[in-house]
Amino acid sequence: MNHETAVSNAKEIADRILAPAAKQNDKDGRFSSEAVAALGSAGLLGIMLPTEMGGSALGPRTFAAVIATLAEADASAAMVYLMHMSATATIAAARPGATVAPTLKDISAGRHLTTLAFSEAGSRSHFWTPVSRAQPNGANVYITAKKSWVTSAGHAQSYIVSILAPEGKSPTDSTLYLVASGTPGLSVAGPWDGFGMRANASAPMILEDCEVEPGLQLTEDGAGFKAMLEIVLPLFNLGTSAVALGLCRAAVAATAAHLKSARFEHLGQTLGESLPTLRAQLATMQIDTDGLAARVDDLIDHLERPRDTTMLRVLESKASAGDVSIAVTSAAMRACGGAAFSKHMATERLFRDAHAGAVMAPTGDVLRDFIGKAILGMPLF
Repeated sequence: MNHETAVSNAKEIADRILAPAAKQNDKDGRFSSEAVAALGSAGLLGIMLPTEMGGSALGPRTFAAVIATLAEADASAAMVYLMHMSATATIAAARPGATVAPTLKDISAGRHLTTLAFSEAGSRSHFWTPVSRAQPNGANVYITAKKSWVTSAGHAQSYIVSILAPEGKSPTDSTLYLVASGTPGLSVAGPWDGFGMRANASAPMILEDCEVEPGLQLTEDGAGFKAMLEIVLPLFNLGTSAVALGLCRAAVAATAAHLKSARFEHLGQTLGESLPTLRAQLATMQIDTDGLAARVDDLIDHLERPRDTTMLRVLESKASAGDVSIAVTSAAMRACGGAAFSKHMATERLFRDAHAGAVMAPTGDVLRDFIGKAILGMPLF
């Protein structure tokens, strides 16, 4: 599969499966198993995996384009895909001796959905500092933890769980483990009923004395933080920026369609023809959307050709994308007026999803603190 085929497959799934069901899935808070199955059948679950594992060995440019395409139709499904891809990259980078090849081959074959289980209530948006600790049991470990905001909770076939190493001394001395969905002691702790991203099953999960064997330890003891920073964070921030871009594009398209179709019958004009203020709002939305697209392209270039400014671009991208998506979808709500607020359009769902994406860890406030430290030459952690 090449870049064009991957994006074309994503567009077909977005049009055929995501868009027709997005409104009802959002209303019901329903996870779309149909979307996951379609992504698997289209070969999109393993597009970044090496060819020897059955993947397509494609890079961040395709990753971002597929996510933005999905997000234009349904940001919840795009977030499920983003978390899967972030987790897949982490599994693929597992330490020598980890027995993950069967999982990676199942992912490439479209039979396995995975996700991240990092956040805990005790460390909140500082997802890189779990407060739970692994307990050794001979060669194996027992994991007891309460994880919050686990996308695809109860639907994924595996979860990458972060936990403090048994002998860890600092909050960042964590280890990553691959925990299968059927592991005794692993359960979904409650339903997901969010304001936005309502169809991605981001529910809390509990691990109660879950026993994990050495082959499913993905990082060396204490090296989980390094994997989060070097593998997960760049992909996650690029992916959330691509989700925001998809939301912005959808908001611009919906607003333009409304301004061209809604009419002042007594004037014989559409809203767009009659009100220059609305045209100006639409223009600003387009400018901001194109600016975000340029920022996403710049981050992709930095990830393809790493340099001294790459981490700064990683941090900036999500912080900026959250602001832009909120601004653009808010403008869409104002421009579309009663039609948006009465839920006759998808605009209010886009507005809610944009706000949900902006508060996902690392939050904009945390990212700005990191950016400020980086500019001043201070350590980030």
